[in-house]
Amino acid sequence: MPARFHIKNPSLARAGRLKIEWAEGQMPVLLQIRARAARTRPLKGMRLACCLHVTTETAHLALTLKAAGAQVALCASNPLSTQDDIAASLVRDFGISVYAIRGEGRATYYDHIHAVLGSSPHLTMDDGADLVSTIHKQPRRFGRDVIGGTEETTTGVIRLKSLDAQRKLRYPVIAVNDADTKHLFDNRYGTGQSTIDGILRATNRLLAGSAFVVAGYGWCGKGLAQRARGMGAHVIVTEVDPIRGLEAVMDGFEVMTLADAARRGDLFVTVTGCAQVLTAAHFSRMKDGAVVANAGHFDVEIDLKALGRLSRRQRILREGIHQYVLRNGRRVNVLAEGRLVNLACAEGHPPGVMDMSFANQALASEYLTREGARLAPHVYPVPKAIDQEIARLKLKALGVALDRLTPAQRRYLSSWELGT
Repeated sequence: MPARFHIKNPSLARAGRLKIEWAEGQMPVLLQIRARAARTRPLKGMRLACCLHVTTETAHLALTLKAAGAQVALCASNPLSTQDDIAASLVRDFGISVYAIRGEGRATYYDHIHAVLGSSPHLTMDDGADLVSTIHKQPRRFGRDVIGGTEETTTGVIRLKSLDAQRKLRYPVIAVNDADTKHLFDNRYGTGQSTIDGILRATNRLLAGSAFVVAGYGWCGKGLAQRARGMGAHVIVTEVDPIRGLEAVMDGFEVMTLADAARRGDLFVTVTGCAQVLTAAHFSRMKDGAVVANAGHFDVEIDLKALGRLSRRQRILREGIHQYVLRNGRRVNVLAEGRLVNLACAEGHPPGVMDMSFANQALASEYLTREGARLAPHVYPVPKAIDQEIARLKLKALGVALDRLTPAQRRYLSSWELGT
């Protein structure tokens, strides 16, 4: 069956295919899974609806799912994260149905979600839970054949756990985000590096010597704070959680309220997964020329409506920078319209880290194909065996060997009798 699609321009496919080829050498775990899946076809006959960032790395996940026998329909999980040349290559060169156009409006965004759900999927694969949310809001229209799903990011897991707590979740979902080989690496190293990359591409600012405010000290915030400090910035962390706030202090960062940080920061990055983190009270205190960006999934962390009300003038200063001139004369520069700066102003996470994240997606899909019909609706962790297998494959690709427990050590660790 020919691929159905809605993309910007099929003629961009050649450039996209070259990018896909370049990333391939940096994704050894996914390639090993793909080679095995092409032989065993564990997803044969399965229909997958995927709402993910349409990037070079996602292309390799889609190709792995297809090699495993799945019929894949892919749409974007963010209006500004799509790489149009990658979308074109997936359609023209690989026959995958893609519905994604960089810069698409809200109506088109949801038309694309409806299109992939219209394929009557057996499995959903989310980055932000918009597929799951749509299914649950329109249960008579979508989701009749779904036996399970996966979720890629922290914000999506939060939404799913809310559904689960209310006993409204209709099918089992695996929280891929919470796998150790995902959040310990993707969230920390991927977000840390790619957020800095997006800020630098958009602004060409020198970070050394600047006051860099990180709002939120989860795994993404930790990685970002570390990378900013590594580039010579003076990093200030803000938090609402006392344990994470204490951890940031013990890691050597200055910790204060966001209201106090607003007066001191040169650059601000929200990475909380919450809404209205930066508000009018903060904007009115910021220095002239402050740069504001978001690395959380949705564009709700920066209150742009409040910023607009404080402003007497707005303009696009350069690509990716929307400048607000406040009534007090100071200027606040917002990157990427408050959306994910690492994907809107750069290329997102490097292939080397998405290799593990998407390996979790692929193997979790295989697990759900086998077990989904027997699982009750609930948010489940990635099975430990999958997490450890991905780590082993990554270490093998890196040429790293580990020690093994001896039989005596195994007996010791499983006993209670031995003591002082």
